[in-house]
Amino acid sequence: MSKKLIIKIRKDGSIEAETKGIKGKKCEDYIKVIEELTDSKVVNKEHTSEYYENEEKLYNSETKKIIN
Repeated sequence: MSKKLIIKIRKDGSIEAETKGIKGKKCEDYIKVIEELTDSKVVNKEHTSEYYENEEKLYNSETKKIIN
């Protein structure tokens, strides 16, 4: 599944954001970027089941490093 960030801006100016395909706590990084770009702060947060899954990590055999 590809990684997606769904952003809805409501008529009252409030913003709703949702991540899809991003496992673990990594989704929090995307929400922080939205806060910075929109000069806003999260007032309500709900975690999906993906939040509780293990983050996917890739291993580059050439450099012998884990890629996040």
